[in-house]
Amino acid sequence: MKKYDYLIVGAGLYGAVFAYEAMKNGKTCLVIDKRSHIAGNIYTENRSGINVHVYGAHIFHTSDKDVWNYVGRFAEFNRYTNSPVARYKDELYNMPFNMNTFSKMWNIVTPDEAKAIIDKQKAEIKGEPKNLEEQAISLVGRDIYEKLVKGYTEKQWGRDCTELPSFIIKRLPVRFTYDNNYFNDKYQGIPIGGYTAIIEKMLEGAEVRLDTDYFADKEGLDALAEKIVYTGAVDAYFDFCYGNLEYRSVRFETEELDTPNYQGNAVVNYTDRETPFTRIIEHKFFEFGTQPTTIISREYSAEWKPGDEPYYPVNDEKNGALYQKYKALADKEENVIFGGRLGEYKYYDMDKVIIAALETVKKEFGKVSEA
Repeated sequence: MKKYDYLIVGAGLYGAVFAYEAMKNGKTCLVIDKRSHIAGNIYTENRSGINVHVYGAHIFHTSDKDVWNYVGRFAEFNRYTNSPVARYKDELYNMPFNMNTFSKMWNIVTPDEAKAIIDKQKAEIKGEPKNLEEQAISLVGRDIYEKLVKGYTEKQWGRDCTELPSFIIKRLPVRFTYDNNYFNDKYQGIPIGGYTAIIEKMLEGAEVRLDTDYFADKEGLDALAEKIVYTGAVDAYFDFCYGNLEYRSVRFETEELDTPNYQGNAVVNYTDRETPFTRIIEHKFFEFGTQPTTIISREYSAEWKPGDEPYYPVNDEKNGALYQKYKALADKEENVIFGGRLGEYKYYDMDKVIIAALETVKKEFGKVSEA
């Protein structure tokens, strides 16, 4: 008999949801993580009374009522609405692209005026867009592209828009209403008290070992459990036998400032190419904080290299083909479940992580627990 029913590699959202459901089914779980904390990239840390999103802004949004009710078991959510501001040099614009954006950019008032300008500018692209630049102009016109898309995207990906494939921007949200709500989802908010508390509740009853590198003792750890749920990088699991999958990484500069209000908004995107960071997050505004000081994080997009934290899969054709080779190996592993952003080499919003984890739960146990 093995000591545990499941070894769960990674104490992030996917692993925590699976652990919670497994324990509801009377199973024992050992959860390990190489970091010194639980919650993966949604980890929040309280500093000076402010819940800091240590690995970047995480705003929960979903149109799935079941998922909304599911996370509601573990936390109460506030009414935060994501309404980022875009800063191009010294000009400020509302996001997503809407009538506030167009009115400021072109000094116009009506949706018909905005549509006419965008349609005229879109017409410069003839035929199928050949790269991201042409794709973006064909969607929103040149003015918006030059000021609000080009520099930001080039910083994110570390290359010119003319060198990026068109499919990266399949669509850009354009609204001809005065609505600054970035998401179209019905449900949206931030857990009061931060995300870490959600994961703590999910992992109650599991044995959790932090600062534990799975690959430092893979054989010994595997021997402890009947089955493994692996949420780490899929190429690392197979010792990079086909080579490295590529990621974009993010670096954060976080500081506390002796002012109650630095930028007046939780998220300000810097869309010119010259500013080295992509955005500044002011953490207190996610929970409508009134603390006397504030904490900001500047985000710098970076090319990923081994040893860095992988954030965004580079979902181009080359990496897609490489992932399929690793997936074929993963599918042959009898007692290992591969899941999550790294295990499936897929960018997941938080609600989609929960949906994917619960689908796995249904396959394992035939049902999801009742509240």
